[in-house]
Amino acid sequence: MMNRLFGKPKQESNALQTLDKLNETLEMLEKKEKVLLKKAGQEVEKAKEYTRAKNKRAAIQCLKRKRLYEQQVEQLGNFQLRIHDQMIMLEGAKATTETVDALRSGASAMKAMQKATNIDDVDKTMDEINEQTENMKQIQEALSNPIGVAADFDEDELLAELDELEGAELEEQLLQPTTTAPLPSGPVPAGRQQARPVPQKRTAEEEELAALQAEMAL
Repeated sequence: MMNRLFGKPKQESNALQTLDKLNETLEMLEKKEKVLLKKAGQEVEKAKEYTRAKNKRAAIQCLKRKRLYEQQVEQLGNFQLRIHDQMIMLEGAKATTETVDALRSGASAMKAMQKATNIDDVDKTMDEINEQTENMKQIQEALSNPIGVAADFDEDELLAELDELEGAELEEQLLQPTTTAPLPSGPVPAGRQQARPVPQKRTAEEEELAALQAEMAL
């Protein structure tokens, strides 16, 4: 159990330490390469001086040392290439490990959530909700039904009675006489006598209403 808990951080720490070590080695090889290149250039200058001094043997020795330095530079270049390759592989492996760990954590979290939300529990919860909803509908319907004496009233009879009231009100409006405007009281000044109202022609509906009033007066 302890290895499982502390194995991954230790493994990650080892990977980081290895990358640091490879970087340090790479810097060291680059410094050596610069030193060797400088020495090779110096040997070329010496060879030129010996050539001008007609010392051919010494000039050849300088060129030999220059080639040895160049061989070491080439060897250091191969070392650097291998280190770069190793660093790339290590960084890729580190990224792969981190990705797998993240996926494993996600799968564990999903599994835990699925345990917390069992399908049987979900079905049971939905059944309870549907049952409660149906019970609430029945309660609301029971509360909306009339109780007591009002429950015995026939709605059709009430509608018929309402129609009768509306017909009686309409008949009462037809039987009411038409009102005329009251005449002004007091004497009318000369020159301002009130004009007699011009009798207007009755409509057929008004004539029928007047005949009905006459019959009722008899």
